Parts: sequence; structure tokens; C-alpha cells
Amino acid sequence: MSEIAREIVCVECGGTAHLISFLPEEGLEPGESLAYRCADCNDRFDVIWEEDDG
Repeated sequence: MSEIAREIVCVECGGTAHLISFLPEEGLEPGESLAYRCADCNDRFDVIWEEDDG
């Protein structure tokens, strides 16, 4: 299983967006949505999680 990114680069301002979704103990299924919020501009981003093939 791929590791879930706790932080991503904000596409709006280049700041750091932090994971705000609660992760289920049983793990994520491909296609589930993860929510991130930027600490600098406060924008929210929803990212669809997909497992790596390799």
C-alpha cells in the first residue's frame, strides 16, 4: 500500500497544505477522497487517492 502524504504543495500559493481527513484504521480504498487545507492561503483541496502500481 502507498503511503498517504501528510503534506502537499498548495497549487494556489505554493505553501504547505496539510491533510485534514481522518484516515480509517482499515486503510483507504483506491478512489477515496482526501482533504487538505493550505496553512498560508486557507484553500481546501480534495485529492483522489490511488494506490501505486509499483
